[in-house]
Amino acid sequence: KLGNQIEKVLEQMHNPHRHDSNAGRNEMAELKGVDANQHYLEGCPRIARPTPLTRRDFLSSLAVGSVALASGCAHHPPAVAAQLITVTGFIPVADMQITLPHEHVMVDFVGAAQVSPGRYRRGEVFQTALPHLKRIYSLGVRTFFDCTPAYLGRDPLLLKQLSEASGVRIVTNTGYYGAGENKFLPPHAKSESAEQLAARWVEESLSGINDTGVKPGFMKIGVGSGKLSDLHAKLVRAAALAHRQNRLTIASHTGNGEAALEQLRILQEAGVSPRAFIWVHAQNEKDREIHLQMAGRGAWVELDGISASSQEEHLAALANLKTAGLLGRVLISQDAGWYHVGEPNGGNFRGYDYLFTHFLPAMTGAGFTQKEMRQLLIDNPASAFGIRT
Repeated sequence: KLGNQIEKVLEQMHNPHRHDSNAGRNEMAELKGVDANQHYLEGCPRIARPTPLTRRDFLSSLAVGSVALASGCAHHPPAVAAQLITVTGFIPVADMQITLPHEHVMVDFVGAAQVSPGRYRRGEVFQTALPHLKRIYSLGVRTFFDCTPAYLGRDPLLLKQLSEASGVRIVTNTGYYGAGENKFLPPHAKSESAEQLAARWVEESLSGINDTGVKPGFMKIGVGSGKLSDLHAKLVRAAALAHRQNRLTIASHTGNGEAALEQLRILQEAGVSPRAFIWVHAQNEKDREIHLQMAGRGAWVELDGISASSQEEHLAALANLKTAGLLGRVLISQDAGWYHVGEPNGGNFRGYDYLFTHFLPAMTGAGFTQKEMRQLLIDNPASAFGIRT
């Protein structure tokens, strides 16, 4: 039970007598579909709710949006193909529904030289993470991107087991993480060419990761701040080369805006569309003009790490992008979870539900509409990660 707080916020969101004039429109009228030009699903069946929405109603109505997305009748349908690659196989993008695009189940910070499956008990990690995945499934989440890269604790079989047990579709990745002073790069990442690295990542997307049969659904790389080192620039070029063959979206842990802009330049010079690039941890760049610049050029600006301590800053960053008309290039997530290998019982595992229990109500209070929340939670992830043909 989420208690009365979220119910009151959602009631206020859809009650015309409590409407905030600063929000610019009457949410109840929009839901009733009395103005087809304002209704999100123009030309599709209307979402008619004459009574205030409960939390369950709200999340269910978001799911309606994902069906419309797949049928092509959304007001601004994203240009995506029909499939996403999960740890259990291909699914239509319509099945993604409510999506968390940047979370973690497990991480191991020991470094590439020592990381191995023998450092943890898979069953213990499974028992720790499963209740949290079941929790978000009960809140309507259907797709979850695990962003732990190779040599940092990526375990495709663990993710497959968790997906099958929880009902949440989980997506894993290929690629290498150069941030953290290259501690998490294997030796061959330094000696091989961009073409050789790309071939490794393409092979994983074609044949599966190691001998698991599990295929990645996106690429995850990592670079530092400021001007890219030659090694980090090579990782970006490798991702570009791989993308041109496997079509997987490139999500990059990025130190700051300068590094984000340089990555985008490298990708575009290699013939990769900005729409295939996700600037991970964009909230860490305090110059919000760079957010607008990246989104305006077509890249995805990911505001992850949402938590109680960051909530106001995230809301301000979202409002800035909304004012510029760029919410269609934004992803939101929590960067939560984190079973820490090497710590007793995995350390402090942070659940995945804060976005739903606290952040969405705060968005409502800040004047964001249900349409905009649906865009951030359903439409944008489908557009960002759907395999393009």
